[in-house]
Parts: sequence; C-alpha cells; structure tokens
Amino acid sequence: QVQLVESGGGLVQAGGSLRLSCAAYGSTFSTSVMGWFRQAPGEEREFVAAIDWRGGSTYYPDSVKGRFTISRDNAKNTLYLQMDSLKPEDTAVYYCAATSSAGSVRYWGSYNSRGQGTQVTVSS
Repeated sequence: QVQLVESGGGLVQAGGSLRLSCAAYGSTFSTSVMGWFRQAPGEEREFVAAIDWRGGSTYYPDSVKGRFTISRDNAKNTLYLQMDSLKPEDTAVYYCAATSSAGSVRYWGSYNSRGQGTQVTVSS
C-alpha cells in the first residue's frame, strides 16, 4: 500500500480551472493503477478518472471527458488531475486512490489505498 495526500483544491468560478495533485509515499506507486473519485454532499462516490501504471491508458466517465485530464509523474511519485471548464456540478471532495490488484478501475472497491480528499467548490 501507499500513503496518499491530495492538494490543490479550492474555490473557483464556473469555467475556470484547477489542478489537483496527489503525493504518494511508498514503493509501489510506479506499479500502481491510480484513480480519482469525487463525492458531493448527499451523493454517492463517483469515478472521475484513472490511469495505468505507465500512463499509457486513461479512463474517464462521460461527465468529465474532454474537460479533465489525468496524468502521473512516476519519478516524483505524484498523480495529477487537470480540471478545465469547471461547472458547479463538479463541486465535491476529490479523492485519489491506488491499486496494484486486478479489478475495474471505475470501482472504488478495487483500490486498496485512498487519500483523505481535497475540497473543490465551483461557484456559478
């Protein structure tokens, strides 16, 4: 397992951008599939993006495709989420997660390391 610490959240106006970072502490980051999830108050946790261990394959739901970009820097043990054209409905706590096991990258239960989350608020 790895320890994950998110940063970069904040308040932004609709149409703006934010970049989230997730610092990983542990030796397995470079071989882990990494994901971003989010949860708004009163809502279920939602898959946002995932990336394979080499960064060659990325996955997004339709709700963020074309607006969000996931990337990673294995030399820095850091995962990123670039969020552009933000909408008020993107407001949520964003979590990064890691897994070295097989399973759907879109499923929260597939990940065995999770961060504490960072708040993103998009005002209209």
